Amino acid sequence: MERIGVIGCGLMGSGIAEVLARSGLDVLVVERDQGALDLGRQRVNASLTKARAAGKISVEDAEDAGSRLRFSTDFAELSEFPFVIEAVAEDLAVKLDVFHRLDETMVDRGAILASNTSSIPIATLAAATTRPENVVGLHFFNPVPVMKLVEVTPSLLTSEATVTAAHALASEQLGKTPISSPDRAGFVVNALLIPYLLSAIRMFEAGVATAQDIDTGMTLGCAHPMGPLALVDLIGLDTTAAVAESLYAEFREIHFATPPLLARMIAAGQLGRKSGQGFYSYRQ
Repeated sequence: MERIGVIGCGLMGSGIAEVLARSGLDVLVVERDQGALDLGRQRVNASLTKARAAGKISVEDAEDAGSRLRFSTDFAELSEFPFVIEAVAEDLAVKLDVFHRLDETMVDRGAILASNTSSIPIATLAAATTRPENVVGLHFFNPVPVMKLVEVTPSLLTSEATVTAAHALASEQLGKTPISSPDRAGFVVNALLIPYLLSAIRMFEAGVATAQDIDTGMTLGCAHPMGPLALVDLIGLDTTAAVAESLYAEFREIHFATPPLLARMIAAGQLGRKSGQGFYSYRQ
């Protein structure tokens, strides 16, 4: 693989684009409008600058990665790409629209259409296309430049060739560790993680312990690198709720239900780090 398209340049899309470029691939990033595109470009540039300042990459490698990134609002520019990764908001209607447009746009019938969804069944996205054998889940973790795991999720209709290509991209070209996941809401990681996070929110909501004590208990008592409430802030409260809702819709199990406090915080615009306020404050 020499060039890849990325649709969406938010927290996940920008990280995916950066990792692809740092791995020597030419990357076209497509966003819905110029404002979102400019913010995405700033995220990538800021991350490269941070990595360079920390000594994680050289000045030359940072400049090379930057030169491999191209940004556009024109969806049609993806038409001849052999591999595209969708990384838009965790919203079923938005993702279905992207896959429908990709199916209409991509000239190469063998082009792979991958989704970074963290919870939506791949078969549902594949149904929006006339080439379901080419659709696969490729779920990265935040922050993408740091986290080594990638979940590779085929649907019942995904071809072996598509699965093999997705594994090869993740392991051989990006240096990540892929794991195989079944095509069910939450896949492997979020099916385990989300009930844990929601349980911590319920504990805080009930006044059992403070946010700091809950997080300290899990970092020092269980050797977790980050407490559950700090992790919800990092993931985004809205994203956490979206994944929980997908899990609840599929399994109807109470431990996947969104806690009232989480819904109220989202309604108030307290989305975590990206808004400056969640279970902790991030405002300067």
